[in-house]
Amino acid sequence: MFPLADINRPLRPPLVVKLLVALNVLVFAYELLLTPPARQALFGAYGFVPAQFWADPLGKGYQLFTSQFLHGGWAHILGNMWFLWVFGDNVEDSLGSGRFTLFYLLGGALAALAQGIYGPNVNAPMIGASGAISAVMGAYVIMFPQARILTLLWLIVVPLFFYLPAYVYLGYWALVQFVSGLFGGSHVAFWAHLGGFGWGLAAVHTRAFGPTLPPWRKA
Repeated sequence: MFPLADINRPLRPPLVVKLLVALNVLVFAYELLLTPPARQALFGAYGFVPAQFWADPLGKGYQLFTSQFLHGGWAHILGNMWFLWVFGDNVEDSLGSGRFTLFYLLGGALAALAQGIYGPNVNAPMIGASGAISAVMGAYVIMFPQARILTLLWLIVVPLFFYLPAYVYLGYWALVQFVSGLFGGSHVAFWAHLGGFGWGLAAVHTRAFGPTLPPWRKA
């Protein structure tokens, strides 16, 4: 199931979300200019490499943040930026731009740490904004559980369009990440997704990152 839009308009323009999308696109455009060996060297230097990080947490701590702006292909960046665009505007609207920026970057860093704890000896770089975006999704489901998500589902060749409340769509998404993390065996960092999502849930539920526009508009 793929989210097409949420029926939940923000009161303020999502300036940070737009900036994050622009930064990710610019970095990806730079990646495309590189030769494949140079691109892999970039990923190795600025992606999150658990084995490198645990060997030198202070020296490699920057990877927790730089890895959030690297992507491995068109599907990777387009999917991530679309999810950020759908869910990020309302969370930024509620937290305020400055606190949203801190929340987003911390979410991405903690997501990477979650993946690093799951696979501490992995030498392959983890890249992508999905951990930080998962944090945004965790915050969204606490702030706007009843917001309607326009969803696309493909049944073989037949597209189905329907609305789901955010708590159903994001609950389903989290369940898929958990099951895939246990049994998937792919190169997707499912535990980073769950770590980021958990941070988003906890940070907003405990009011560590409460809204600046009370009460929350649970559309």
